[in-house]
Amino acid sequence: MTLILEKKEIGPKIKSYTLLSPLIAKKQKPGQFLVVRASEQGERIPLTIADADPQEGTIRIVFQEVGRSTKHLGKLNQGQEIMDVVGPLGQPSRIELFGTVIIAAGGVGIAEAYPIAKALRTVGNRVITILGARNKELFIMLEEIAKVSNELFTITDDGSSGKKGLVTDQLKELLDRGIIVDKVITVGPTIMMKAVSELTKKHSIPTMASLNPIMIDATGMCGCCRVSVGGETKFTCVDGPEFDAHKVNFDQLISRLNMYKDSERIADHKCKLEN
Repeated sequence: MTLILEKKEIGPKIKSYTLLSPLIAKKQKPGQFLVVRASEQGERIPLTIADADPQEGTIRIVFQEVGRSTKHLGKLNQGQEIMDVVGPLGQPSRIELFGTVIIAAGGVGIAEAYPIAKALRTVGNRVITILGARNKELFIMLEEIAKVSNELFTITDDGSSGKKGLVTDQLKELLDRGIIVDKVITVGPTIMMKAVSELTKKHSIPTMASLNPIMIDATGMCGCCRVSVGGETKFTCVDGPEFDAHKVNFDQLISRLNMYKDSERIADHKCKLEN
């Protein structure tokens, strides 16, 4: 059982929990994640560690209520406990001095971008962050990310914040401007990461993508999170979540993510009826 010390709503149906978990806080590194189960009947949900304070023994998770399990998790309040929190899991991000790094993030993937940007800036990189969302209300953690970025660009589908367009539009503009980029890291919707990868491949810029396949046990045994990277099968939970974006078979990943859409809609409908 893990105590919820603080609960905030930081966007439409987007929750931020600060959890008391000294062991995870001490061991975690940027890019790693947790598996959370709200109750005995709940499913296992992989969530990125959005921040941690080893001194206070706390970790932070950020999630959007999109299905039955995340809605159940979102009903918990400060002072209550989450039944299971397992982690840190996965391989940490590679943090070293690269030079100029662009982080392209969208949606709740912005929460994962923050600790990576923070760590890269700490070791001396020039960090340029591009954040995308459907509209300005869906941007999260802007103040935190601004503090750890040398430059921050926002872009929205409707133009309500920053420029109107896609993350790749801003990325292309920077590359066309002749900025020398040593590395790109992308995290967020799979279709966005695919587009970023296709663009950076044309410019031969090393690019890492943090993948988000269906995951169950997060120990490499069930095989549900398998992805094809460079023609080889990898398990995101133990080999990732970050992989060379230019080697990822994004079409296969998107197909697998869509496999249970009908089941998810049925489960969500039942959840609405219960409420």
